[in-house]
Amino acid sequence: MEELQVPEPKQSIPGLSESTDQGLLQWISSVDHKMIGIMYLWLSVLFIVIGGGEILLIRIQLAVPNNHFLDPEMYNQLFTMHGTTMIFFVAMPAIFGFSTYFVPLMIGANDMAFPRLNAFSFWCTFFGGLLLYFSFLAGGAPDAGWFNYAPLNQYNYSSSPGIDYYCAGLLFAGIGTVAASANFVVTILKYRVKSMGLKQMPLFVWMILINSFLILAAFPSLNAALVMLLFDRQLHAHFFSAQGGGSAI
Repeated sequence: MEELQVPEPKQSIPGLSESTDQGLLQWISSVDHKMIGIMYLWLSVLFIVIGGGEILLIRIQLAVPNNHFLDPEMYNQLFTMHGTTMIFFVAMPAIFGFSTYFVPLMIGANDMAFPRLNAFSFWCTFFGGLLLYFSFLAGGAPDAGWFNYAPLNQYNYSSSPGIDYYCAGLLFAGIGTVAASANFVVTILKYRVKSMGLKQMPLFVWMILINSFLILAAFPSLNAALVMLLFDRQLHAHFFSAQGGGSAI
């Protein structure tokens, strides 16, 4: 009789990270608050590298008088993209990353109140950032400053599609931000351990709770303004056009 050969057990290769063992698909499909928090932080790191590269190019342009390293159009685009990136795709994902990871642990909850909404919030922010930076390949990045004030954001002042991508990208990110903030409010108020009253919550949790209420008060208006600006540019509305009966403010 032939001798049966028992296969040797597979040995793990030293040096491989835990994320490699788990597989990329598990990270993409995860609704675990710890993994989503880590992805938020990596997203922040990615965009801080990009935003840091943009400010480096700007500083090179400003290093000496009469420098022609960047033309005026590219300088305006980099200036706009740097400010937008650092606020909406570096600072906010970093805050949400630490919050998503630590808040459920600090209040004794198993996870966020709405785990799928938590994942939805991250991917909205992720694809919003990709959509914003796709503008470089679609005819030019936004160039009206990261505040994007009217009338500079109107079509007769900026005819490139960059402002449209600005609106769409920040709208995606804004939807994710509002959803994440609502998730934090419900998680903190409803999913604490029974022995933890509001006065016993850690200061970090209090900060996230107040910050979430501020976002819920401010970001719906910002999202609505982005939609109105997109209507102005694509559907010839007059929300921000004084000549058409609108208001720049």
